[in-house]
Amino acid sequence: MHVSPFFRNLRTAYLAELDDMRQDSEGANVLDRRLAERRKEIGFLVAMLELSPEMVAVVLHKAFQFRSGPAMERLLACEAGNLTAWDSLSESIQIAPWAQATVQTLRKHPGGDNFLCVAAALEYMVGSSRHAGAQDSDEADDADEEHDDDRDAEDRQPLSADDLDDADAQTREDARADWAAEQGFDRKD
Repeated sequence: MHVSPFFRNLRTAYLAELDDMRQDSEGANVLDRRLAERRKEIGFLVAMLELSPEMVAVVLHKAFQFRSGPAMERLLACEAGNLTAWDSLSESIQIAPWAQATVQTLRKHPGGDNFLCVAAALEYMVGSSRHAGAQDSDEADDADEEHDDDRDAEDRQPLSADDLDDADAQTREDARADWAAEQGFDRKD
């Protein structure tokens, strides 16, 4: 199995977007409410399909049920300019009834079909245990090792969006700092 750098990078950004939407300033889980709000903004968001697909893809969070893992695995190996056609891919995906209108709205946009492939791939990676962990062998080996609970913040493993419900506040801050550092931002001390 191979995940292209295109999808590997988008997955990181997509998880960060979901993480940003997950909790309010008081720590309450508000993901469903924020997703509903974002879905109402689809008319505005279509302008961002190519520039920031991870910010738009969240409107389809949990909208897809995948019937063919191999079709999705082939898509994940593609680079941005060589994606599977949506008409072909959609045969292996069941779209939730609540998302049908959004998908039709997106298909009317010139880049909509390409975006739908990207959104489906992101959702597949987030929902697949095969893609839930790190993407390269070094990171996968590190994830398999057991670590002491009292390790310092620099040694903590980055979290996926699904891990955050049970993680403590400091670990979430560390994950945010790790992500920001990976994006080229300086760490706050």
